[in-house]
Amino acid sequence: MMRQSFAWWSFTMGREIEPASFLADAAAAGAQGVEMLPEEHWPIARDLGLSIVTLTGHKLEEGFNDPTRHPALQTEVRRHIDAASEGGCEAVIVFAGNRFGDGDDERAIEACVRGLEPVVAHAADAGVRLLMELLNSKVDHPGQQCDRTAFGAQVVQGIGSPALKLLYDGYHMQLMEGDLSRTIKANLGLIGHVHTAGAPGRRDLDDRQEINWRGIAALLGHLRYDQWVGHEFIPRGEPIAALGQAIALFNSVEA
Repeated sequence: MMRQSFAWWSFTMGREIEPASFLADAAAAGAQGVEMLPEEHWPIARDLGLSIVTLTGHKLEEGFNDPTRHPALQTEVRRHIDAASEGGCEAVIVFAGNRFGDGDDERAIEACVRGLEPVVAHAADAGVRLLMELLNSKVDHPGQQCDRTAFGAQVVQGIGSPALKLLYDGYHMQLMEGDLSRTIKANLGLIGHVHTAGAPGRRDLDDRQEINWRGIAALLGHLRYDQWVGHEFIPRGEPIAALGQAIALFNSVEA
């Protein structure tokens, strides 16, 4: 059964909310976990039965594609792994970073593998998973190098550990390459987390955007995907209602 979470930043951005009440309402709407939640709110979420699913491991523009950054990044990511382990958070998100120099993908993949190997081992020992996120470089993150599934897949395959998986973000990949269903099916064994949002615009999972999220949900159910689906969109209207609608969409087809 797919577990469903929501991204704290996208559902609360620009809104005046009371954290405990908002988390309680999200749980009542069917959310089973919360992502990128400030650590001071973790006890509230846990008391409500919400899993702490992800936290961000480092600045996304400065990533493991640059060997000169490896020592600092490894220290920072290890610190976040330890915080996740101690606080009961399941996964830490990592990034390739922005292109630099000639932007050669092959060298960048090799650098990511070398730089991530020791922190993946640390994560495995700590019982925490690392997730390499796929991002679009067209709109939201200009210059980001891990902007295609093939890039992230080669990094994960190069490491060869269950402690590193892809964070497959359907919104980002719709902007960059489309072909979501076939790509998910071909790379299912490498995917440890899925993010949703309507494209373009990162809005609700409705008929005002171009991704057939009902079809994606049905595919994931058919493939018996059993990892987290995290809703990371910015609701047009009332956020809990939008979250509940997204959760219901996935629940309606996964059987």
